Amino acid sequence: MADFLAKIGLDKLERALLYGLIIAVILVVLVGAVEMSHGWWAFLFRWLHVLSGVMWIGLLWYFNFVQIPSMPKIPDEQKPAVSKVIAPEALFWFRWSALATVVTGLILAWMNGYLVDALMLGGLKGGTATAIGIGMWLGLIMAYNVWMIIWPNQQKALGLVDAMPDEKKAAARVAMLTSRFNTMFSIPMLYFMVAAQNINVKGIGG
Repeated sequence: MADFLAKIGLDKLERALLYGLIIAVILVVLVGAVEMSHGWWAFLFRWLHVLSGVMWIGLLWYFNFVQIPSMPKIPDEQKPAVSKVIAPEALFWFRWSALATVVTGLILAWMNGYLVDALMLGGLKGGTATAIGIGMWLGLIMAYNVWMIIWPNQQKALGLVDAMPDEKKAAARVAMLTSRFNTMFSIPMLYFMVAAQNINVKGIGG
């Protein structure tokens, strides 16, 4: 089985992604799960939003559950493999998936007609607009942290831009703490994103 998978190119990530897309298209066409309508295009952006979000939060949790706790256990001579190779690559997908999640989410909210209402938190009267609005604002704060705090500080910490040793140490701490902040925010953010589709959220004092 492994030899067959290697022969069709699954040792290359781009092949796996291409095949996954082809399989999705074939299945969608076979079962008729596509239609040229506003509702389908809105669904498509929801799907893209979820895909982007899975990568973003998945990498956020990888950093906080795996990489950061593991670094003190790695011998000093082996740490450059993480800081010079793995971390920069992970941070590339991390920050761009964060941006993709925000952009597809805003497009989805606009297509479904609740963008302004959600950003206004539905007047805190409850319902879908309040729930999705809370989730959106938490996500927007997290995305801001990624691009404006975590990434600039990680560039210093990883030596991608020039910085003095003390600056690198301080930048690494700021990046780590902000990443922890985003991990904290990801829990209520995901709750309210899902709650908007599944439960009746009451307003303040409701």
